[in-house]
Amino acid sequence: MAPDPVELALILGRIFERLGIRYCVGGSVASSVYGEVRTTLDVDLVAELRPEHIDALLAATRGEFHIVEASVRRAVRNASSFNVIHENMLVKADIYVSPDDALHREQFARSRAVALRVEPGSDVQLASPEDVVIHKLRWYRMGGGVSDRQWRDVLGVLKVGAGALDRGYLNRVAGDLGLADLLARALSEAGMATK
Repeated sequence: MAPDPVELALILGRIFERLGIRYCVGGSVASSVYGEVRTTLDVDLVAELRPEHIDALLAATRGEFHIVEASVRRAVRNASSFNVIHENMLVKADIYVSPDDALHREQFARSRAVALRVEPGSDVQLASPEDVVIHKLRWYRMGGGVSDRQWRDVLGVLKVGAGALDRGYLNRVAGDLGLADLLARALSEAGMATK
């Protein structure tokens, strides 16, 4: 089976939905849907994983994924991340465990079901375009402001979604996270006047 991050996002989405765990796909899969399409080698997914979900998740992924139980337990305990690798496709997914805070609850509420393919049953919960921009700006800053890929992803989402983006939300969250300067720069480079 050829590496296919979109297929991996669909498989993981079905697992999380079956287990009743709130999730949303973000990263380059989401920025490709909302902005400039580009190849990616992995999937980023945020999930409301709690201790009571761990055993069911391990059982649901057994045989299809390489997953390290200790990493899952540590990520749930620390609201950090772990990865899973699909054994046939050899594609990795980074699973970020969301902390139980207002920002993440709002981000889950803003996520939406989006079809990643034309065939039925290809919907996954995708982070909103505004949240994709915010997370890409965070990764850009944490990486020292040198990732051209992250920056291009941000600009792509801004340019494609220009008239439909919730600028009030973007400005508020960017300000709360200390990203207002990066957002202003990105809006300017995308040809969107700042408010």
